[in-house]
Amino acid sequence: MKSKDKIFMTMSLPIIIIFFCFHTIPLFCGFFYSLTNSKGFGTYDFIGFKNYLKLFQNAQVMNAYMFTFKFAVITTLLVNVISIILALGLNSKIHFKGALRGLYFVPNILGGLIVGYIFNFLFTFVIPAVGNGLGWDSLSTSLLGKPETAWIGIVVCVAWQSIAFNTIIYISGLQTIPEDVYEASAIDGASGWNNFWKITFPLIAPFFTINMVLCMRNFLMVFDQIMSLTSGGPAESTTSISMLIYKNGLTGNQFGLQSANSVIYFILIVAISAFQLKVLNKREVQL
Repeated sequence: MKSKDKIFMTMSLPIIIIFFCFHTIPLFCGFFYSLTNSKGFGTYDFIGFKNYLKLFQNAQVMNAYMFTFKFAVITTLLVNVISIILALGLNSKIHFKGALRGLYFVPNILGGLIVGYIFNFLFTFVIPAVGNGLGWDSLSTSLLGKPETAWIGIVVCVAWQSIAFNTIIYISGLQTIPEDVYEASAIDGASGWNNFWKITFPLIAPFFTINMVLCMRNFLMVFDQIMSLTSGGPAESTTSISMLIYKNGLTGNQFGLQSANSVIYFILIVAISAFQLKVLNKREVQL
């Protein structure tokens, strides 16, 4: 074996072992427990695929899936639209461009729980106080206290934190576009919107693909912000799949059932990510 191969194996083998121990083995264990009636403690019996059949008959599980997909789709679209707008602004010829980029990235540094608690305070105390002071009934009560509006507060919180990372990726994409392209477009008399739609957006399509896939995957797994904002309430209206698996699996004596839920959840996330990559990559090839 060559010295380079030895160095490669020496560096790669520990990572592979750690990944296998902390990712692959738990994955197989989760699948095994999904075939049992385990409560997370004590004895259990092997029941085959009965847990998987129960999932599709459980209204609580179906509601969690509906909320999670609605939240993920809306937040993904919102985050990417705002991120592109911010990236275009921060990539233009403005003063203090570097400082502003650093400032916009600050939310991404904070933890999800911390951001959630901050927004919880804002939605519960600050905004209602402002609403009462201005006499606006729509703002006088917390968004998080009503099942119809609680999801909006979560979308705002998660989007505020996620926009930073996506903006940086879009800025990286914008900086790969040669200035010659815009100069040729200006000679042809193209407007600002035509420049964006015909030149900028097609050329940053690979970065758009990355952001769309990462956003959808991350938002499907949303947990921290919901835990700190609503804990799945009110009336379980904001219970995501991750929250349901955590609450019912660890404290609701449904370890086997929620293990089956997590397996289905994992398969869905992989399938959705693969579908996004296939569709968006095909669009890149066409361009």
